[in-house]
Amino acid sequence: MFGLADCNNFYVSCERVFNPSLDGIPVVVLSNNDGCVISRSQEAKKLGISMGEPLFKIKELVRRENIRVFSSNFALYADMSSRVMDTISALVPSAEIYSIDEAFLNLEGISAHELSSLAKKITGKVRKDTGIPLSLGISHTKTLAKVASKLCKKYPRLNNNCIMVKNGDIEKVLGKFPVGDVWGIGRQYSAMLESNGVTNTLDFTKRNPTWVRAKMNITGLKTWRELNGDPCFGVEENIPDKQQICTSRSFAKDVYDHEEVVRAVAKFTSSCAQKLRQQNGVVGKIIIFFYTNPFRENVTKDYRSIVIPLDLPSDNTLELVKITCRSVIPYLKQGCGYKKAGVIFSSISRKEQTPGVLFDSRDREKSDRLMKCLDSVNSRYGRETLITATQGPEKILYNMGHLSPKYTTNWDDIIKVVL
Repeated sequence: MFGLADCNNFYVSCERVFNPSLDGIPVVVLSNNDGCVISRSQEAKKLGISMGEPLFKIKELVRRENIRVFSSNFALYADMSSRVMDTISALVPSAEIYSIDEAFLNLEGISAHELSSLAKKITGKVRKDTGIPLSLGISHTKTLAKVASKLCKKYPRLNNNCIMVKNGDIEKVLGKFPVGDVWGIGRQYSAMLESNGVTNTLDFTKRNPTWVRAKMNITGLKTWRELNGDPCFGVEENIPDKQQICTSRSFAKDVYDHEEVVRAVAKFTSSCAQKLRQQNGVVGKIIIFFYTNPFRENVTKDYRSIVIPLDLPSDNTLELVKITCRSVIPYLKQGCGYKKAGVIFSSISRKEQTPGVLFDSRDREKSDRLMKCLDSVNSRYGRETLITATQGPEKILYNMGHLSPKYTTNWDDIIKVVL
């Protein structure tokens, strides 16, 4: 058996934990630079606000309905996610953290009659210990568990728990479940299936596996098998290494000072390097991109992407910042106000599995000690306590006009109890 634990309206729920006055009223959380809606309370959903809705399009609705708006407080959300996942992991044989608000659960060895009590125990303890409401779907495969978890959100009478194990119940659910909502079936496959007369998920499960393989390759066939109760995906306890690492941001305003763009590239490179070292990797290729505001008229436009193959794969922040900043400077055009920039690390390999280079003159042991010291200081005293000189002490300006306190990660923001 597998379970899928999914935090309800996670970012909104995090805000509500520390501000109970938000309960029962419409709340939305915005993306970087307060651009688009990325989390909505049930009350906001009922008002017709959709995911990805730009804030400027709903300003009148926000004012009229008194909708509470928050900037993304990712430090808070990441910490709350860690607390939720730790609580869940202590109650099951093993868990796979799938995203910041989702985890697959391995329920092997737990008898069918124990599933109901376990599900209630998990959702209850998470709510009690963290304040976050959790939906939990349980079934024979990960794909069916994902379907079951979606039912929890659609039908409140399930009380956030849906155990879907009887064949009759599964067929009944899949007969009404849109095939496009199935985990692993995207828009293109959904359109293809509908054009071939597949109107719901049950129709899809009745198709011949040979036909499914021909139309959707081996991945589609595995999804088909999972929907038919045959597990093809196990719970991965060890998080796989990232094949790409990206850090990018939109600026609060168009940036005409190119030194500020270079500082941003240095900051993004440092962030990518820190994440790279967390998985003990080295990078072999770097991509830098930056562009002007595509929505502004009568201004000079520039859309640039630079690919930098590295002769010597590295995880050293100082080396990588030097490479990226020197590479970006010649391509910045005078008179252009840049709106967004980003750095992508690609061709990533494990350090211990990367062949050495005969004529590498770098002192790798010294570099490793220096990076370990850098990461240790920033881990203990806070992100960007130590930074490169190129990055500079000035903060990059973002639009974050609705940011809540960092209740759990900043001493100055801890809630004070007044007696």
